[in-house]
Amino acid sequence: MQVLRSIDALSSIPGPLALAVGVFDGIHLGHQEVIRAAQEHATQHHGTAVVVTFDPHPVHVLRPGSAPKLLCGPRHQQLVLAQIGIPCLLACPFTTETAKTPARDFIQQLVEAARPLGCISVGYTWNFGHKREGDIHLLMQMGQQHDFAVYGVPPLKIDGEIVSSTLIREAIASGQFAKATRLLGREYSVFGTVVEGRKLGRQLGFPTANVDVENEQLPPLGVYAVQGRIDDTWLPAVANLGRRPTVAENAEPALEVHLLDWNGDLYGKDMEVRFTKFLRPEMKFSGLDELKAQIQRDIAAAK
Repeated sequence: MQVLRSIDALSSIPGPLALAVGVFDGIHLGHQEVIRAAQEHATQHHGTAVVVTFDPHPVHVLRPGSAPKLLCGPRHQQLVLAQIGIPCLLACPFTTETAKTPARDFIQQLVEAARPLGCISVGYTWNFGHKREGDIHLLMQMGQQHDFAVYGVPPLKIDGEIVSSTLIREAIASGQFAKATRLLGREYSVFGTVVEGRKLGRQLGFPTANVDVENEQLPPLGVYAVQGRIDDTWLPAVANLGRRPTVAENAEPALEVHLLDWNGDLYGKDMEVRFTKFLRPEMKFSGLDELKAQIQRDIAAAK
């Protein structure tokens, strides 16, 4: 996937450009409807579909104290978009100055950079620009003025609920993986890089990969049966998401993944971790022998 960092860089992409514009945290089924409209336009008009989003998430700039955990960090977002066939992502840098850009000016920048602009697809209720003044009606006015199509995709409902990132975060926070999967359109996962840890797991005979997860929504603390993806291969594993009370005091929550029946060096590699089933809550043991025995039981349960 090609990742652009400025609107002007759109001029390097073969047009007509079909832009799907939004925050797209999680790229859930509702987002995918918006993206699909752009993909279909690009196919029909022999153009290029481009997802246009913002980095960082605007809420992290405008209201950092109340910013939610993301469903997908930037690299995870790129991974998911590539999986659904998006060839190009424009990640517009978002700052306090960006937030002051009038909605009309933002669209004008897209029009001028594209060669040419074929369509813009958005969620029907999406607002953008300074003071959120931009909406579907402004887009339609500018579409008529500059000869690009506009698709306003209505909210998607599943089981009577509108699919939203907030709803999915709530499901994950309460461990409702089946619901999160149903709304995401794929199994819930997190993404990060394997970093060096204390190597205690290796000393106990159960080496673990310490995954430095991007700023993403995590499920309740505990031990899980999971799958870890290394390169393009999914491997069965057991994971501990917690503060490791037996060996550490007041530690920040960490994700440690033990791949079953696998050996190798993972340091510096990216790993996507897919949560399959909750096995037990995290607990404090009297010592390492008791911890080791429980890990053996966890592995058996995960298998």
